[in-house]
Amino acid sequence: MDKFSDMTLFISIVKNQGMAAAGRELGLSPATVTARLQALEDRYGVKLLNRSTRHISLTESGALYHQACLEIIDSVKETENLLQTGSQEVRGTLKILAPRDIGKQYISPIISAFCERYPDVVPYLYLDDKLTNLAESGIDIVIRYGELADSNLISRKLAASRRVLCATPEYLANKGTPVTPQDLADHHCLAMIRSNEELKTWHFTDDNQQTVITLVPKRFSDDGEVIRQWALDGAGIALKSILDIQQDIQEQRLVTVLDGYMKNFNASTSSASADLNVIYQSRQYQPKRLRLFIEFLLERFGEMPQNGIQENQYCPSVKG
Repeated sequence: MDKFSDMTLFISIVKNQGMAAAGRELGLSPATVTARLQALEDRYGVKLLNRSTRHISLTESGALYHQACLEIIDSVKETENLLQTGSQEVRGTLKILAPRDIGKQYISPIISAFCERYPDVVPYLYLDDKLTNLAESGIDIVIRYGELADSNLISRKLAASRRVLCATPEYLANKGTPVTPQDLADHHCLAMIRSNEELKTWHFTDDNQQTVITLVPKRFSDDGEVIRQWALDGAGIALKSILDIQQDIQEQRLVTVLDGYMKNFNASTSSASADLNVIYQSRQYQPKRLRLFIEFLLERFGEMPQNGIQENQYCPSVKG
């Protein structure tokens, strides 16, 4: 088989997380896929995939090869478009992963505007609060608060943000307003789950003094949008990014509490980690559609008014 076909096969295996699924996509038997992958590894003398009966993952060499395959095939597709149309048309797929609340409030409208300008681009918007392995997922870009723990990725800030504790005025009127982090023990707290970890230990900083509070939350969810809706329903106090709830605060559906403290889910996270970033793989070559979309994202977020909500601006007068 030619090297281009091998690259297409390898990309399919990684994208589908398995050789049987890749075979179905390409019309090949599992035995053929296995044999071709083995021949590919034998050709280069390296192991490209760690394989078990239920899971595959890229080796270091496999990650390098996978990235190169993506770049080469994207380059071939753009060259074909250029030869067929005589111009560098912007077309093809864009696969974007974003948290649900940010995805719906911000990213979806930006994608619509981008597609009006470039109608031949086909976007895939995946809404998920879970972290992902960008190299193995087939995702082009990830929108995330903070950075993914991979030095091979490029991260560019879309918007400054910070985490705040928030609740409805009605909830605080009934339950009282916490004055110190320790007061949260007397409140209904709404906590995230991330990668099967309950984020119920919250870290606070005040005048460089660290305070660690381990909560007994009343509700958990792995979906940030659900946490926001529960807060709006008056179910308790949530730890959210200011970007997620900015409109709610401006319209006083939610108010913030404990504004004098810097808040995070863990001790290793700095205040800057709450910023919203666009994250993508470091490639020498990027498809034109991807370069243009990243520029479009940065431009649209740059046009948005910066978060001007001052701390304490919307704090209620009720006291616990």
